[in-house]
Amino acid sequence: MRKIIHIDCDCFYAAVEMRDRPELRELPIAIGGSPEQRGVISTCNYPARRFGIHSAMPTKWALRQCPNLILLPHSFERYRDASRRVQAIFADYTERIEPLSLDEAYLDVSDLPHCHGSATLMAQEIRARIEAEVGITASAGIAPNKLLAKIASDWRKPNGQFVITPDEVAAFMPALPVGKLWGIGKVTAGKLARLGLNTCGDVQAWSHADLLRVLGRLGESLYWQSRGIDERPVARSDKRKSLSVEHTYNQDLPDLAACMAKLPSLYADFSQRQSRSQRDTPHKAFVKIKFHDFTQTTMECICPTPDPAVFATLLRQAWQRGAKPVRLLGVGVRFAEQRAAAPQNLSLW
Repeated sequence: MRKIIHIDCDCFYAAVEMRDRPELRELPIAIGGSPEQRGVISTCNYPARRFGIHSAMPTKWALRQCPNLILLPHSFERYRDASRRVQAIFADYTERIEPLSLDEAYLDVSDLPHCHGSATLMAQEIRARIEAEVGITASAGIAPNKLLAKIASDWRKPNGQFVITPDEVAAFMPALPVGKLWGIGKVTAGKLARLGLNTCGDVQAWSHADLLRVLGRLGESLYWQSRGIDERPVARSDKRKSLSVEHTYNQDLPDLAACMAKLPSLYADFSQRQSRSQRDTPHKAFVKIKFHDFTQTTMECICPTPDPAVFATLLRQAWQRGAKPVRLLGVGVRFAEQRAAAPQNLSLW
């Protein structure tokens, strides 16, 4: 009898800024780095989004698209304070909370007495309290599992909520684009599209055996997710999923030799950060490159003990994918991640 709520605060950083400076509410604003330092946009409000501004967009591009954009620096202490207050509201309803970031979390409210046991009413009450007590708005998704709850929270943004009950899952899933599923980014979605897998209905038309044969572990995950099945528990975990350092250079690195020359300092920064972090054994090592035209690539390999030689090999392979000037380099490791698992029994609402 699982009832999962996914709460996602609307344009969080920008919302805190507009709360503290109401005169900015109707103006296009964005929080991000300086264009002179090759900064990027962290988030923006909805008036800015009407100009096509979005997170991870280079600040210089954002200002071209919207010359009247009001660019604000980060104020992390205020953001953390707002986040702590939101998390305190969550704790009034359940102990089973899994934060994903400062502004979003999963809540397992199964078998709880609040609001007569209604997850829908709990989500409404939580959202109303966030607006009244913190001064920002939030959207919510309510569903029988984490996968569907996160998809649902995006359905009626901003300041809305959407419910997917167990009875509705079978009808809801077929038209859903595969890009909405957990772990499917733009690159993977593009590869799946070339196989004719654009929607969950397309995936459902493939047999389990064919998905495994063609796509391996990804096929296993797609088989269950395309049917709206996800048995991952809501569990607070402070374990880091990855650890990395990256640097954006004021002048493009013209060739592979210039990139290699920057690797020792990147590795030194990474080693210093790793020494201060947890002692988990890495699962993979990776190198990230963003080229001068903002295309980017990541090369990785399974490696529990990466050293400079491993990163050098990955860098060489990654650079050859674009073979052009580089604006950003990063190195890091990934730790083993929990994956969406096939269920033993499908939970009821």
